[in-house]
Amino acid sequence: MTPDRFFSLLLVLQSRETTTTAELATQVGVSVRTVLRDVRWLQEAGFPVLVRRGHGGGVTLLPGGLLDTARLTPGERDHLALYGLDDTQREQLGASTDTRRAHRKVRPAPPPSGGAALPLSTVVTTDNSPWYSRDIEGLPPAALVSDLRRGVRLRVNYRRAEENEATWRVVDPYGLLAKAGRWYLVADSVGRPRLYALERLVDWEPMRAARRHRQGATLAGVAAELTARWENPEEFTIHAVLEARQLGRARRLLGSRLAGVGEASGPWVDITVNARHVEDVRMLLPFGASVTVTAPAEARARVRELAVEISRNHS
Repeated sequence: MTPDRFFSLLLVLQSRETTTTAELATQVGVSVRTVLRDVRWLQEAGFPVLVRRGHGGGVTLLPGGLLDTARLTPGERDHLALYGLDDTQREQLGASTDTRRAHRKVRPAPPPSGGAALPLSTVVTTDNSPWYSRDIEGLPPAALVSDLRRGVRLRVNYRRAEENEATWRVVDPYGLLAKAGRWYLVADSVGRPRLYALERLVDWEPMRAARRHRQGATLAGVAAELTARWENPEEFTIHAVLEARQLGRARRLLGSRLAGVGEASGPWVDITVNARHVEDVRMLLPFGASVTVTAPAEARARVRELAVEISRNHS
């Protein structure tokens, strides 16, 4: 359910004693089927919504479930729409104060005694940081927000992972992406979408020109496209055999890069790994002698070179 539909649905319910699903669908602008799904979502989230079927039935928001939208500021509504962020990320974005204030206004009333179900918000919490993550230094996302909201082009001083020095470039920003405990600037560079890790963004300057986007492109769509492409590059495929007992560890360490797993043949299993270039064969080094690269030839050659280097360092 989108934030706008959430507010619209609750506003209709609190303005009438009882209404039908057909009337709700007309007011919110969706199908009856979608309204029924949204109503179930409200019930599971702890809002006291009563649904009576049959002649004379309807949907009723019981006392204690009123949404105090009259006291919600436009900024608080905006922050409520930032779904998926945990408290740490909201603080990094400079949105923690408005978010806490908005949540106090819309939080459902505690359930009455007598065994009623607890609100979902009291039994679920979020932590979007990956395991063993370190504190990420670099530009805080809140510093960029003001210029991003102005909708202008940016000149950014960015250092790529393989570079020692940062270089300036002009980008057309879509916005910020919070992914696995890190923040990224999503922007077009020379008409192509890119992800820029804020930890490697040294400096930036807003320009007077308005940003230019490809027709129909949105922040959510471009971010999804980039992350899917990053997780499944399919540019350089590595084939190997792995000890079957290491398969669980391989799934954990390689994630979506583990593109294929064959049938086990004795203690060994064939695997296929998606990579970007031959140097990504390094991701198999943690498996030591439990893995043997079989193809392509340049990947096998690179593993031999790496083995010689490691042996020399430990001689």
